[in-house]
Order: sequence, then structure tokens, then C-alpha cells
Amino acid sequence: QRATGYLVGGISPLGQKKRHRTFLDASAQALPAVHVSAGRRGLEVALAPADLLQLTGGAYAPIGKLR
Repeated sequence: QRATGYLVGGISPLGQKKRHRTFLDASAQALPAVHVSAGRRGLEVALAPADLLQLTGGAYAPIGKLR
């Protein structure tokens, strides 16, 4: 909350006042959609992973751990 100025639970990677780098686990490439906060607690938007990265200027990264 301190870094973004938004309430926890309503922090969206889209439309931030100050842009923060967005990373998405590389495994998300296989998904048809990911759900992210739409800027308010309880409000989400679904979009293709590639679209999320295009809109945010983000990148895929090896974040998760395979089990």
C-alpha cells in the first residue's frame, strides 16, 4: 500500500499512478486467461497473459517452482 498508494486488495497492475514493473510467471503462457485486480477490492478483470504484459510493459519470469 505504501509503494502504490492503493488499498491492499485493490492494487491493479493496470492504470497505476506510478508504474511498477509487472512480472508474470512463465507458466502463465499456457493459460487462456489470468485474473487481476481491476482497482477495487473484489473487482477483477480476466485477460490473456500476453495482453496483460503488453498493457503493463511487463515480462515473463521464472517465479514459481515446479513440484
